[in-house]
Amino acid sequence: MSELKKQIPSLYGLLSVNAIALAITHYSLAPTYLTVAVPGLLVLSCLFRIARWRRMEPSQMSELEATRKLNRTIIVTTLFTVPFSLWGMSLYEFGGPNEHGHVTVFAAITVIGCVLCLTHLPVAAYLMVGLMMVLFLPFYIAQANLVSIAIAINVALVIAVIVRVVRGSFESFAHMVEAQSEADRLHQMTRQQALTDSLTNLPNRRQFFEKLQDLCANERSGYCALALFDLDRFKPINDTFGHQYGDIVLIEIGRRLNVFARTDIIVGRLGGDEFGLIVSSEKAISNLAAFCRSICDVLQQPIHVGGFDLTTSCTCGAAETKNAFKEGNKLFERADYALYYGKDHFRNDVTVFSNQHERELLAEQAIETGLRSAKLADELSLAYQPIADIATGRITAVEALARWRSPALGDVPPGRFISAAERCGIMHALTMMLLGKLLQDSAAIPSEIGVSFNLSAHDLSSHDTVMAIVAAVRASDLDPRRLTFELTETALIRDFELAQRAIKALKDSGAQIALDDFGTGYSSFSYLHQMSFDKIKIDRSFVSKIDTNHGRRIIASIADLCHGLGLVSIVEGIETAEQLAAVKRCGCLFGQGYYIGRPISLYDLQNVIGPQPINAKTGTYHAR
Repeated sequence: MSELKKQIPSLYGLLSVNAIALAITHYSLAPTYLTVAVPGLLVLSCLFRIARWRRMEPSQMSELEATRKLNRTIIVTTLFTVPFSLWGMSLYEFGGPNEHGHVTVFAAITVIGCVLCLTHLPVAAYLMVGLMMVLFLPFYIAQANLVSIAIAINVALVIAVIVRVVRGSFESFAHMVEAQSEADRLHQMTRQQALTDSLTNLPNRRQFFEKLQDLCANERSGYCALALFDLDRFKPINDTFGHQYGDIVLIEIGRRLNVFARTDIIVGRLGGDEFGLIVSSEKAISNLAAFCRSICDVLQQPIHVGGFDLTTSCTCGAAETKNAFKEGNKLFERADYALYYGKDHFRNDVTVFSNQHERELLAEQAIETGLRSAKLADELSLAYQPIADIATGRITAVEALARWRSPALGDVPPGRFISAAERCGIMHALTMMLLGKLLQDSAAIPSEIGVSFNLSAHDLSSHDTVMAIVAAVRASDLDPRRLTFELTETALIRDFELAQRAIKALKDSGAQIALDDFGTGYSSFSYLHQMSFDKIKIDRSFVSKIDTNHGRRIIASIADLCHGLGLVSIVEGIETAEQLAAVKRCGCLFGQGYYIGRPISLYDLQNVIGPQPINAKTGTYHAR
């Protein structure tokens, strides 16, 4: 249709010009109605058709509308052929040889020009040629003179050749259109595959964010909400039943979410077990929190797979704005923060981003900015908390604890800047900075005292980080047997196989491995059989209940377990002399806590390390 829009107006223009020229040459010879009225009506009809085609928008037509338009064009073209032909023949009887020749030229040019203009609509071209030939050839042959007959035959042969050329041109054009259509189809299919999640058939992360960006780029965009849904208990399903069952669960979750999709609600899978939802109309929901909670209720319904009813809970983080054009680019950041906050504080519930979250987010962004400072290494330091032999009171090791004093932010708690480093992808750099400080400080700590260093889940799951740690230890002057790497259960469950390989690499370097916060996770005991630990650090939550028979029995049982497995047990969180005495009675060998010693600088640590045991009254070490 687009090509015809260019050609059809040219056809009517050619007919109009030819008609006007023929009328002028016969004006003084033929009656006025044949030189003014009839050609005037024909030209006006052509101009009307030109205007109709100029206003037409092929890109906005459906396939059915385009087909109807083509059929009408064939009929109208055929109808125009008859009056133009009859009018031309009616002028032949007026004038002499010159005027007769003009009529002949009019007929020939009209046929040839129209055929060329109808190259992309051959059916109309063939009908028009057929009618013109049926009308003109018998007419010229009937003149009974050799010149007229020769002209008729010559014109017929030329038109036949042109028709053949037009046919070949149209076939080439049709093949080109077909190839272009196939290319467009393949491109559309490829793009659709690139924008669709292959497992759930939902929009993938790329398409999801494209739609969000398109929405936020529209100046007329008003209300917009973004909700992120994360499955809480999906990994145990994968680990227990296998990825095939996990995929079935994800497919069903996608199907349930897609039920909520409509023109103003877009659903997508962002990766793994995280899904997203964009709401572009305030009328779509009256209460964002209630709407998201209803989705969570649907998602946590049991999924029947292979004879099992599998259940996953769901945590949602959501954010909304009244002006998506101005604030839409912040929506994902806010919803992601709400999800992160919800998983820490309100798991299996909905957290909607609030003003309080906005203040916290700005603070987190300030921390992230500070972490990217070129002077970060100078601002970081380590504090050392003593670990003592409970029987003798002597310091046997120290745990290195990260400290950050920022000129702009002041003292930033480790939990905040470490989690921020994990979020913004600089945990590797932070770990290597702190490890470098420990390796340097260890030269000032007596060789009989061990040093402990904490590794995060990000550290353990990064092969590059583990290899860099091993290389740094080997390149240092520290005897690796003095070094203990402390790991939490969270770091282990993130990727068990990666954790196993990381622990093997660390132990191969000569270092020891400690399981930190033991007893707080549901699978800690299973790790003792699967991982090569050297030490177990009993969580402080047990010490807080050591004044009860139940609490004492738990600590004594863990101490016996460690003794039977050949593991060193260290009790954390000892804050009073009574707790220290109770821990000793439970058979524990080593302890750590504020009563034994608070985290202190390397300089202060050097002042308290000595041969004297702990002072039972003050809970402090004598200086050398």
